[in-house]
Amino acid sequence: MFSGIIEKRARVSLAEPNGGSLEIELESGWADLSLGESIAVNGVCLTVTQFDGAGRARFFISPETLARTNLGGLAVGQYANLERAVTLDTRLSGHLVQGHVDGLARLVERVEADGAYRHVFVLPVALGRYCVEKGSIALDGISLTINDLDQRDGGVAVLVTIIPHTWEHTNLNTLAIGDDLNVEVDVMAKYVERLCLPYLKP
Repeated sequence: MFSGIIEKRARVSLAEPNGGSLEIELESGWADLSLGESIAVNGVCLTVTQFDGAGRARFFISPETLARTNLGGLAVGQYANLERAVTLDTRLSGHLVQGHVDGLARLVERVEADGAYRHVFVLPVALGRYCVEKGSIALDGISLTINDLDQRDGGVAVLVTIIPHTWEHTNLNTLAIGDDLNVEVDVMAKYVERLCLPYLKP
């Protein structure tokens, strides 16, 4: 479980295809990693398969994960958002994030205003029902607040405002219009929907 508060950006030092899978190595800078530890990489929960005392960590990405996320686009020299799993005494500064990606969101608009950055992302229609104004959403693992919602380009347009700290400490400042991000909607909304299904009229 994660909170959507990015701890650091890590450089990709290896991206090696292996059949339909992919192995990546990231320069995490964490010297106290454990084999089998869960790390959110761009919002995707991955398992540490190898690590060294210098902070380099390797991850195996399965075909299923590659098909559902943007991790297949990682290349050597790029940077990924990293977050370690929360502990029971961690402050929950963001929201509950599982690291289980629901789909992809596309960046369609960016405007700098008053020292902040207004971004518009378009999500698949099927994910729109889990989004509410002032609710939470995770984009590439970043816990963000939804400012507004609209219909656009055959999907649901989500407006978020990025403060300077988030802009400087995540991969958002490297994105170009048209880039895809991993999106995880609020898991609580999915549970509520599931629990209500037996009571809905056909």
